[in-house]
Amino acid sequence: MRPQQSAVFGKRKEPHTIIIARGDTIRHFTVRPWIAAMAGSAVAALAIGYLLATSYLVFRDDLIGATVARQARLQQAYEDRISALRAQLDRVTSRQLLDQQFMQEKVGELLARQDQLTKRQSRLDPVLNRAGAELLPANPPVPEPRPRIKAENKPLLDPTATGSIAVASFAPSHTGSVPWPLRSRTSQKSEKLSAADKADYLFVKLNRALETIETEQIDSVRLLADDAYQTADAIAGSLEDVGLTIASDHREQNIGGPLLASTSALVFEDQVRELDEALSHLNEVKAKARRLPLASPAPGAQISSRFGARKDPFLGRLAHHSGIDFRAKRGASIHATGAGTVIKAGWNGGYGRMVEIDHGNGLTTRYAHMSKILVKTGDKVDVGTTVGKVGSSGRSTGPHLHYEVRRSGAAINPARFITAGRKIAEYLKSES
Repeated sequence: MRPQQSAVFGKRKEPHTIIIARGDTIRHFTVRPWIAAMAGSAVAALAIGYLLATSYLVFRDDLIGATVARQARLQQAYEDRISALRAQLDRVTSRQLLDQQFMQEKVGELLARQDQLTKRQSRLDPVLNRAGAELLPANPPVPEPRPRIKAENKPLLDPTATGSIAVASFAPSHTGSVPWPLRSRTSQKSEKLSAADKADYLFVKLNRALETIETEQIDSVRLLADDAYQTADAIAGSLEDVGLTIASDHREQNIGGPLLASTSALVFEDQVRELDEALSHLNEVKAKARRLPLASPAPGAQISSRFGARKDPFLGRLAHHSGIDFRAKRGASIHATGAGTVIKAGWNGGYGRMVEIDHGNGLTTRYAHMSKILVKTGDKVDVGTTVGKVGSSGRSTGPHLHYEVRRSGAAINPARFITAGRKIAEYLKSES
């Protein structure tokens, strides 16, 4: 019997039935639409999973290789960074060691230069003492002043600056201070300077200060040597005016030779040696000058009669006066005008009581009309030694001193010697 069909809904579909027969046993299953949909979905899922698994297996090696490569790149970058940090640390450590070594070397250099300056000072002390004894600060013939390097009186480190160094100027100028170009650059970059750079600037400043001291030492020694030579020249020049030549110019003339580099130490030693030679030369000139009759035999006394032609006081006619007369009180002291040896001491005709002194080089002096003689023949006298007293013995009209200067026995004008002696008196006051 067939099922009835509805006129409204149309023909009714029969569900699918699965019949399984086994022997006498028969089973059947009705396949519902939703069961078919689930089975289809399961099959589709399995197919998709199979395809995905197959794709994974196909592309797995590429994915693994890419992952390994990425990990390798990350590891390499990390190792490179570690290496860079280690290199930077090594550089910093090396820089610190180099800075420490640099500091030690610079400190050692400064100490060595300080020791050198100390040795120079000990070398200078005896020469300067000698120069102080030979040279007078009052009126020495000073050479043209040399330009000297002056340092500003400023601290090495500016306490108001934040880590900057106040760079002083050591260059000479008309205003006493010239801005060092490094000063502005230092102030602009002070924040960027490292401790080593600041120390380097400080060492540069200290080295310049020491170089300034060394230069001033050498210049001072050179000035003293020039002082000594010019003082000797002044003495010799004054004596040449009276026809006396006591020394030759010891300074270098008509010189030459190969050019050889000279260090500061050698220059200093040369200048000290030059100063020593100049002082020896000056001492020799002074010693010779002190033997010459350049002083006044009666200091403070007025001249009553000069050298040359005059009217004879006894005969009233023109006659030659072989000396100069000093008006002085009876008993006033008469002094030797130069160092020498007494060759006559006694009565000598119209000279009355007379003393004659030999000063060497053919020069002699005579002191006449004395009231009393205080030396004897053979005595050694110095400048200023009292040789007798003023009197009026011999051919004299009253108490006075008749003074003569003779060269090789011939009388010459004593006034020229006394004038020359006054010019160089300041130079001869100091004793070596």
